[in-house]
Amino acid sequence: MEKKRALILCTGNSARSQMAEGLLRWMAGDRMEVFSAGTRPSLVRPEAIAVMAELGVDLSGHWSKSVDLYRDQTFDYVITVCDNAKESCPVFPGQTERIHWSFSDPAAVEGDEETRLASFREIREQIAARFREWLDGVR
Repeated sequence: MEKKRALILCTGNSARSQMAEGLLRWMAGDRMEVFSAGTRPSLVRPEAIAVMAELGVDLSGHWSKSVDLYRDQTFDYVITVCDNAKESCPVFPGQTERIHWSFSDPAAVEGDEETRLASFREIREQIAARFREWLDGVR
């Protein structure tokens, strides 16, 4: 059985899409190849790395990538996790199913470290819940 390919897009590829990539790769196991990118890549947020490490998912080797790296590749699924990425998402070749789930940006939360980490944990759990539901229907 051929692995499905999923690309997760966000604006900066720094928080939501990075956590989603790690979560989907972890949850789907060997059923899926998972990538993430941004429409305006920046740096992976240390809070994203920290809250994913709490689950045993290592993002420490991840870097923020541009969607342009994947423009000519085929994907079964392109999942946008912020409204800006949905609006600027390029068209990919082949039969790509586009999915949009809008999550708040945890990087926009201000405050001390514990406040910021709590925001990242909340979004991580929202993304994980969405993937659990979605993966039940993916064959």
